[in-house]
Amino acid sequence: MEETAKRPLAASRYRWVICGLLFVATGINYVDRQMIGLLKPTLQTEFGWSEGSYADIVFWFQAAYAIGYIGFGAVIDRLGARIGYACAFTIWTIAHILHGFVHGVMGFGMVRFLLGIGESGNFPAGLKAVAEWFPPEERALATGIFNAGSNIGAIVTPLVVPAITLAFGWRAAFIITGVVSFVWLFAWLFFYRLPHRVVRDQSVSIAPPAKLGWRRVAGMRETWAFAIAKFLTDPVWWLFLFWLPDFLHRRHGLDLRTFGPPLVVIYVLSDLGSVAGGWLSSRMMRAGLTVNRSRKITMLICAIAVMPVFAAQYVDSLWAAVAIIGLAAAAHQAWSANLFTLPSDMVPQSAMGSVIGIGGAAGAVGGMLMAKYTGFVLERFDSYWPIFLVAGSVYLFALLIIQLLVPDLKIRS
Repeated sequence: MEETAKRPLAASRYRWVICGLLFVATGINYVDRQMIGLLKPTLQTEFGWSEGSYADIVFWFQAAYAIGYIGFGAVIDRLGARIGYACAFTIWTIAHILHGFVHGVMGFGMVRFLLGIGESGNFPAGLKAVAEWFPPEERALATGIFNAGSNIGAIVTPLVVPAITLAFGWRAAFIITGVVSFVWLFAWLFFYRLPHRVVRDQSVSIAPPAKLGWRRVAGMRETWAFAIAKFLTDPVWWLFLFWLPDFLHRRHGLDLRTFGPPLVVIYVLSDLGSVAGGWLSSRMMRAGLTVNRSRKITMLICAIAVMPVFAAQYVDSLWAAVAIIGLAAAAHQAWSANLFTLPSDMVPQSAMGSVIGIGGAAGAVGGMLMAKYTGFVLERFDSYWPIFLVAGSVYLFALLIIQLLVPDLKIRS
């Protein structure tokens, strides 16, 4: 009896170790993808890039991200989270290091493409691991915590990268951060196992053996609800990652030495939003609300909280602008913690990687369009207002699409 009583406790502890590893990997993922945005003014000065050239580099990263998301979704359904994640991590880390050896738009486009292929495996693998290890009432919280790693990565980047860049140059910044991050890979391969190989615990969900064909997955309303929502809202986060330093530079005169504090504040708020969004829907479920109401009420609150970003372009105070953008970023991450959890609420675990892959690809395509739109607007109008107008309006529309396609969240067999 004593041994049986200890099993749920042991599994509960172990699954938070897994969540911690996912958190760290997502942080590394976002350091690697955000560095080019932080270094944009430096690289533009050295290579003479136009806004269109920079938009093209972002575009090709997101094109690869879209392609890779679909591929890795299927790969992770086949290989599992442990091996699939290790493969993705290795590819994107090598690509990140290669940034330190390239010159010009074409070279950066090529390594960003490879980076996009590798980084596309992060969330399909992470969400697969959460579905394998966490019961439904804990998944949004676990997703919110590991998704918060993206904000930690975004916080670390403006604190660490400028120091390395100013001391050793931007090329060394890519090489050093890439080599150090390989420590995570060894930890992941050592610790990650399927739940039933670690401890027996009925609260831990084990994927059913039944498989759904690709054609059937692609034809499900649940898949398209997730994909359309990702297509509409993912580009807002890409906007923050790749253009926020540029906005602060254009509108408030910041540079590589002064980006740090405002960006840290914005991404700390994002971190709090990610965890709070997962906590809120999980808290509602524990209070007796259905999964459907808990997720959608939380997402509605997030959609409303993003809307003030409309005004960021016209605020003269730096810290008032930081507060507005920080609120929008926090709301986006709270939204994402719940949106990422929807596949585990709607489809069998055996199809989760494929559904997340389709959704992630849709989000990346949306990001590609946002990159082109942003480059065009900045070159033509030299203002972020039309860009923030789009960013603040898409969440309510995305939630409406989810409600129309999936009025009641439940697992579809």
